[in-house]
Amino acid sequence: MELLQFTSSPLLHGCSNFINSPEFYKSKLSNLKKPPTTTFRCCNHPNKTSHFANSKAFENETKNLVIRASKSAELETAVIEKPQSQRFQVSKGYPTPFGATLRDGGVNFSIFSSNAVSATLCLITLSDLQENKVTEEIALDSFANKTGDVWHVFLKGDFKDMLYGYKFDGKFSPQEGHYFDPTKIVLDPYAKAVISRAQFGVLGPDENCWPQMACFVPTAEDEFDWEGDLPLKYPQRDLIIYEVHVRGFTRHESSKTEHPGTYLGVVEKLDHLKDLGINCLELMPCHEFNELEYFSYNSVLGDYKVNFWGYSTFNYFSPMIRYSSAGIRNCGHDAINEFKLLVREAHKRGIEVVMDVVFNHTAEGNDKGPILSFRGVDNSVYYMLAPKGEFYNYSGCGNTFNCNHPVVRQFIVDCLRYWVTEMHVDGFRFDLASIMTRGSSLWDSVNVYGIPIEGDLLTTGTPLSSPPLIDLISNDPILRGVKLIAEAWDTGGLYQVGIFPHWGIWSEWNGKYRDIVRQFIKGTDGFAGAFAECLCGSPNLYQGGGRKPWNSINFVCAHDGFSLADLVSYNQKHNLANGEDNNDGETHNNSWNCGQEGEFANILVKKLRRRQMRNFFLCLMVSQGVPMISMGDEYGHTKGGNNNTYCHDNDINYFRWDKKEESKSDFFRFCCLLTKFRHECESLGLSDFPTADRLQWHGHAPGLPDWSDKSRFVAFTLIDSVKGEIYVAFNASHLPVIISLPERPGYRWEPLVDTSKPEPFDFLSSDLPAKEIAIKQYAPFLDANLYPMLSYSSIILLQLPEKNA
Repeated sequence: MELLQFTSSPLLHGCSNFINSPEFYKSKLSNLKKPPTTTFRCCNHPNKTSHFANSKAFENETKNLVIRASKSAELETAVIEKPQSQRFQVSKGYPTPFGATLRDGGVNFSIFSSNAVSATLCLITLSDLQENKVTEEIALDSFANKTGDVWHVFLKGDFKDMLYGYKFDGKFSPQEGHYFDPTKIVLDPYAKAVISRAQFGVLGPDENCWPQMACFVPTAEDEFDWEGDLPLKYPQRDLIIYEVHVRGFTRHESSKTEHPGTYLGVVEKLDHLKDLGINCLELMPCHEFNELEYFSYNSVLGDYKVNFWGYSTFNYFSPMIRYSSAGIRNCGHDAINEFKLLVREAHKRGIEVVMDVVFNHTAEGNDKGPILSFRGVDNSVYYMLAPKGEFYNYSGCGNTFNCNHPVVRQFIVDCLRYWVTEMHVDGFRFDLASIMTRGSSLWDSVNVYGIPIEGDLLTTGTPLSSPPLIDLISNDPILRGVKLIAEAWDTGGLYQVGIFPHWGIWSEWNGKYRDIVRQFIKGTDGFAGAFAECLCGSPNLYQGGGRKPWNSINFVCAHDGFSLADLVSYNQKHNLANGEDNNDGETHNNSWNCGQEGEFANILVKKLRRRQMRNFFLCLMVSQGVPMISMGDEYGHTKGGNNNTYCHDNDINYFRWDKKEESKSDFFRFCCLLTKFRHECESLGLSDFPTADRLQWHGHAPGLPDWSDKSRFVAFTLIDSVKGEIYVAFNASHLPVIISLPERPGYRWEPLVDTSKPEPFDFLSSDLPAKEIAIKQYAPFLDANLYPMLSYSSIILLQLPEKNA
């Protein structure tokens, strides 16, 4: 540490030319009667110092002189502190890019922190991490190693099995929004992998749920062979999305995969998705999270609760390491490559990969939560805070990410770019995306508005009509070309389905579609007109804003809420297994048990349930917009009526491959044939909303739809350039009905789907041996241009030329 004292005055502030001249420095140095003592702090031994009192050392060290002058004539001290290391060559480094970056034969470390007064780079070998030791600390000088609010250092040396983290010092003043703690090693928000425990659900040393974590350092050996992989770039209207949990998909023993519960396990089962007609995987959270976040004994099941779903991120650049078969081997490099392998192999099979990302909150929770990364780096920047430091909680999870702060929104964009360019993902689904439209904390009005302001003109958290983050993503040259899907609500009451700021490219999870379809299919009065809107792609929500049907992501079930089988088996949630006395989870599910509560029911109830499952699936496949299927629904997975299975690492959430095999000739066959039919039809993925030139509505009689509150029947014909004309009808009444079909001279109607029929006659595929016999059974009705529909059933008829025409 070099000390140089001088007297400053206001005059000096106006004399920059003089200060920069050699004469100024000569005059100061000439007044020194002897060479000053230069003191360096040794990072490995902070209590030791080295002294140099020779003139040569003094001459060399003064070349890096840094001067600070105050407005009043006071004695000032300029401090230069050169980072030292026993293992590495150290130089000042570069402020960009953020994170740990390979360059010039070494690694550059760069991190933002505007409120820290000191920063220390901590280097940790993998073996030392497991013993909770720091291998080496390199203190960064606030002059040489800081540019603006960015701390940086450049190292050359051997980084094999080396990890890193940071220590920051500054105010620990929660009421001011600061949580700096120099005893904590915090993660770099830009770290590309985070290393801690190796196995999912296994406690750390001393049964620690939160053992020390560290970031991986990139090396020149990190190359991955993409084998020429390129983005598939499917038009969104052509997608059929499948929401999948990486661990849950293959963890059950019936998967018989070599690497169950991992990225590689999903790769082994990609052909199943291909058979199902899926061309887009939506991965539930795969960013690094701690599944032991609320690890506790569950006395109801006699096991332990974990964070199974993963909606609690603490690093957004790192793939979930414990979803890899490699674990922490090779310091996370192999885990990164396993994720890349999943994307590459999915693309080979014509399947895009979309990530479910959680930029609304982090795992650091409220003021009583742990200091892991963002909180210890710069809490008041990364989180939305009230004037006295309290955490806003629009996420329902203790904190809210400060998304529209300039630094935070750039961080999010950098992260999304990384996953697109480096990991080759095809898009993102944004959890609780409405939080990303809320105004950021006004900790620095200049950052928000560009100029100082008086008074609180914009309350923190106010919904913005043109949110800077959404604007930045929407106009980014890389990101605007990928799939962008918003869950357009949050737990603070902001509900934006149909009105999410979109720039013409954002889609939405259409929660209104889910609610309306559930109501109509189970036979609730008053939903016929709204159901018809859903079939058309919800033009009432999206047409007025200039969007298209494909901006609606249609779903009946998702990871949260009832599975499809439970939707038709339970009137009430049954969440006792969660250990919260059934107080958690949604109470209003719009479900119907078809006459008896629970999985075990009489044969007539079970038949009706299977019919209803087919009705829901058929509705998804014939609706304009983009259908999304939830994992396991294709074979009728049950969670026992539990609609909030976030905490179960067991059969409740595991895909049952044995059950899927049992359903292979039944519901799974029906689903595969319907997705195939959708792909074949030009009219079921329109680029714009259907008009009267293509679509006609019908009731029990052709051309006479019934939109009254008592109507439970909706039918339509749709002109298709491939299939000719399609007739689709839904009878959600408890009564059967004989319908009159539209007359088409020279053509006849032939049944394709009837959900009231037992398998395999529910779908009369071309390879069905008894197809002609089955069709003849309809002849008395079809010859009279009629068709009988049972209660709670739906049909698809195709128009074919008369054989004698």
